[in-house]
Amino acid sequence: MKQEFIDAVKSGKVLTKKCTKCGHLHLATVYFCQNCGAKGFENKILDGTGVVATYTIITVPPAGFEKYTPYAWVVMKIDGYEIRISGFLGGIASPAQLPVGAKIKITGYDDRGILLEKQ
Repeated sequence: MKQEFIDAVKSGKVLTKKCTKCGHLHLATVYFCQNCGAKGFENKILDGTGVVATYTIITVPPAGFEKYTPYAWVVMKIDGYEIRISGFLGGIASPAQLPVGAKIKITGYDDRGILLEKQ
């Protein structure tokens, strides 16, 4: 990930690229707008709050992540936008602990990736 994106996440925000022609937002560095094909973009910072769109609970972790289990790998829909971003939410052992639609927020970034917590 680009350092500029990581720095935004560390402060609880999401750096997006906004098409200067149609206003469509993109998460990653893009060369053409996915909506209209234009080439011009400007940075737009979004608040890192949203809701759980979906997730998976990890109880058998990949190597190096044993100390974090159980945890959820969450797809979060950013409040007010159709942008979705995924991240790590620790301490989740069952679906009852994290209903779809639950309010969550970005709290930082480390070796696990984007860190999330319930609000």
